Amino acid sequence: MIELTRLHNQKIVVNGDLIEFVEATPDTLVSTTSGKKLLVKESVDEVVEKYIQYKRRVVGLKKKR
Repeated sequence: MIELTRLHNQKIVVNGDLIEFVEATPDTLVSTTSGKKLLVKESVDEVVEKYIQYKRRVVGLKKKR
């Protein structure tokens, strides 16, 4: 799960596996595979880095089993 911040400072947690694409519009727009669109404060690069960290945690958990 990835923690992001909506434009009005509300924290949300997004399942990283459901992110379809992220774009700068100029705010960052996260689109999910379910069709939801989220405007967040984090930059595109920050969302990508959070996704990478999320995937590393998931892979690390699988290796420990």
